[in-house]
Amino acid sequence: MNRYPAWKYLLVLIVVVIGMVFASPNLFLDDPSLQIAGSRTVQVNDGTLKRIETTLKSSKIDYKSAVIDDKGILIRFADEEVRGKARDELKKVLDPNFVVALNFARTTPEYLNKLGAEPMYMGLDLRGGLHFLIEIEMETAFQQQLERYKNDIFDVFKANKQKKIRARSMLVKNNAIELKYKTEDKRDEALSIIRNKVPDLAFSTFERGDAFYIKGEVKKQQIEEHRSNTITQIINVLKKRIDDKYQGLMEPVIVRQGDSRIVAQFPGVQDSKEIIDVMTAAASLEFRMENTTYSIADAKAGKALGATIYKERDTGREVLLKNKLIITGQDITHATATSDENGQPAVSVTLNATGASIMKDNTRDNLGQKMGVVFIETVREIKQINGDNVPVKREIKEVISLATIQGLFSKRFQITGLSRAESTQLALLLRAGALAAPIEIVEERTVGPSMGKENIAKGINSVLIGFIIVVAFMLFWYKGFGLLANVALLVNLILIVAVLSMFQATLTLPGIAGIVLTVGMAVDANVLIYERIREELSIGNTPQASINSGYEKAFSTIMDANVTTLIAAIVLFIFGTGPIKGFATTLSIGIATSMFTAIVGTRAIVNLIVGSKKLSKLSI
Repeated sequence: MNRYPAWKYLLVLIVVVIGMVFASPNLFLDDPSLQIAGSRTVQVNDGTLKRIETTLKSSKIDYKSAVIDDKGILIRFADEEVRGKARDELKKVLDPNFVVALNFARTTPEYLNKLGAEPMYMGLDLRGGLHFLIEIEMETAFQQQLERYKNDIFDVFKANKQKKIRARSMLVKNNAIELKYKTEDKRDEALSIIRNKVPDLAFSTFERGDAFYIKGEVKKQQIEEHRSNTITQIINVLKKRIDDKYQGLMEPVIVRQGDSRIVAQFPGVQDSKEIIDVMTAAASLEFRMENTTYSIADAKAGKALGATIYKERDTGREVLLKNKLIITGQDITHATATSDENGQPAVSVTLNATGASIMKDNTRDNLGQKMGVVFIETVREIKQINGDNVPVKREIKEVISLATIQGLFSKRFQITGLSRAESTQLALLLRAGALAAPIEIVEERTVGPSMGKENIAKGINSVLIGFIIVVAFMLFWYKGFGLLANVALLVNLILIVAVLSMFQATLTLPGIAGIVLTVGMAVDANVLIYERIREELSIGNTPQASINSGYEKAFSTIMDANVTTLIAAIVLFIFGTGPIKGFATTLSIGIATSMFTAIVGTRAIVNLIVGSKKLSKLSI
């Protein structure tokens, strides 16, 4: 009656062992550390490491270790105060293009790392994290929008060749588009057509010298709408990039602030370089045909109309490409880092419907001709201007592929010419999409705990006090069976921590509140079961029958109570933000684990201890 088959005992044992393994990394406290990383212009090496060690020793700053790892140089310290002093000293002696980032280095034993067991993160209110204030270059976004309107007008010209309404010149000037015409009649004819085809612009006319002009200015409503769409698009792209990079396990808070700024917070993260690289990366592609009409010499002499000189990445050779774009990275809907038939790094791309159609037409019309793939990357560097370190941006355009079109292709193809790391990074950026405008980090803070160690101490104490009170009550009220419930409660806490660690979740104060609530709820199921067993005993049933009946009859009540609470937790998770999601997450996990430990776990222990015995009474 009260016996489990061997596989059920084994299942419970496996779950408990796995839980203990994945919860155990949280017992090993992280070391405060510094991460020294290079950039495109400077690299870390043994000489850098020796210089760092010499600086720390001469400044009498104690450190645990300093080693070169895959991210750069990692220096471990005993406490955060010493780490802060070390950072200040190293910034004085190192090249300003080195990134000196605050970090916390894991001390988890190697055998746990090999099993994939890592501690969970702590939120901004417990451990701190990274806080960024991001400025969007709205003027650049506005100019890009004007260029798009300029292309729309050019398309109108192409569609009306028979009317000969093409302007003598078309320039983006003074935040407007100016079209120049030789005669007033031709200008007025063009205006009547363009005004209907490009409704987002407010058009007016004026004369300058012997020429007649059309001036197109973006309507105020369209400016505000474009501003809002730009901020929304950048927030979505940043979230996608972080989600793609960290496989959805990091939950950043990225929100709009004002007309041109964004606030981004990363709880539990201390390594700012990697986050900054992902957020500010601005790599894209342009596809252009080779221009064979002119020579490089003609282009340098200013005679190559509609063509620009680029350099090939691998050879440094100059090539001449047409200014006319075929497609850009914005036409790519999906990208994956892969290898070509020769085992070299490649990016497999998929185009949207428009891009596929354009590429199909281009390859059909240009068989046997060469098409260039231009890789565009914006890099941030530190330069000394008047004795001050000033961050500057530099755009690098390189031809990574110049290949002859051998056949027709459209929606799917591969791009080669990049290193393995670059192909992975480019695929990530193309999947997430290009930023609608350049961004600049105007403020970067490593946020300490809002109430420091006091928050952590209070959080731990709240769990311990709740746990001790519940344990004492269960022992007093249910005696031997209360002891079993307390064992289940301890296992439940271990499983909650294990699940949070498995998913590398971020624990916050509201999350701790969810755990405290779960401590009380976890024994609720046992209370229902034990009261049922008492009732069965009171009406004269045998101990074994009472145990069996108590577990079976209490199950539906336990299920109803936990399901309704779980629904509430799911609603909180869906509609809540940041801290509320943390509370809902730990509550949901706690409900699931408490159901397992209270019903399956305690029943397994009861069956194992008393299931095969003839009992006259129960310690309940």
